[in-house]
Amino acid sequence: MLPFKPGIQPDSCIRAFIEGGAIRLAHPPADGQIQPASLDLRLGEKAYRVRASFLPGPERTVRQRLDELALHEIDLSKGAVLETDCVYVAELMEGLALPAGLRAAANPKSSTGRLDVFTRVITDRSREFDLIEDGYEGPLFIEISPRTFPVLVRSGSRLSQIRFRAGETKLDDRALGELHQRETLVSAADPSFQSGVAVSVDLSGFDGLIGYRGKHHTALIDVDRVGAYRASEFWEPIHADGSRSMILDPGQFYILASKEAVHVPPDYAAEMTPFDALVGEFRVHYAGFFDPGFGHSAAGGQGARAVLEVRSRDVPFIIEDGQIVGRLVYEAMAARPAALYGAGLKSNYQGQALKLSKHFKD
Repeated sequence: MLPFKPGIQPDSCIRAFIEGGAIRLAHPPADGQIQPASLDLRLGEKAYRVRASFLPGPERTVRQRLDELALHEIDLSKGAVLETDCVYVAELMEGLALPAGLRAAANPKSSTGRLDVFTRVITDRSREFDLIEDGYEGPLFIEISPRTFPVLVRSGSRLSQIRFRAGETKLDDRALGELHQRETLVSAADPSFQSGVAVSVDLSGFDGLIGYRGKHHTALIDVDRVGAYRASEFWEPIHADGSRSMILDPGQFYILASKEAVHVPPDYAAEMTPFDALVGEFRVHYAGFFDPGFGHSAAGGQGARAVLEVRSRDVPFIIEDGQIVGRLVYEAMAARPAALYGAGLKSNYQGQALKLSKHFKD
């Protein structure tokens, strides 16, 4: 049996899981695929355009459901365009054979969320997206739904990531407060601790800019190309007007930033709660994982803000500067990662303020 300790499993354990067969790879791991506290998941050879999003349920596999719901099969080996407002399911190169006591959870990668591409991982006989029970043995699939921009993907493209947990990992509010006293988790003068650390939105402006609104009917974006696209062709800048507020229009996608600088100490990982109906009818932060070392000064991240991927629900909603828009849940690592986020890993968002995804220049 593979040894593992309680907590979020670090990069060294992920490597051991691969070697021990708990993580099954169709191809050897790619360069940079193993992150400090997660594993990037790679698209396989095929995807399927499906009629609607689905969960297989406890009696069926994903492939059985695809036989019923797939409209056509797509070859990803040479690249394929995924259109907006469509739902696709793709096989992944990674599968699992989790031992008892080790469970997993998936989340879109930061760059995926900032493109407004919604992804969820599906397993056979599952009743929930993204959550994988201990003892699961079988393939992994990913649901992909581009919302604002059409995207070009191919076999090996990485849209999602997976974390492995053992035991009780989440810090309660008292432990969060104590950790904040030692490590300063957020730069707020009087932070709120309630099922996580409160994070608010900054509408005061970054050199006069408070955010971006995604344009519609744009050219496509190749998810594997870095710094290849002019931001002005895909994004409308939102300038500060002195009101320190803005209206979120239904159906629009926004990139904003947190007012607080965020810090994830090396022995912890964090995750942003994606939606909280108590703070407003909108979704914030599709890509919720924050790796150990994010915002850590020793890893070059002092003053890093959380970039917020925001989409309103069914009604226009006014948000104001300093309004709480989400909460960071902190979890203990089973061990400190061999490499921290931003420390020699070519991390794209260490030390960020208001920043679009890595695909854009200027």
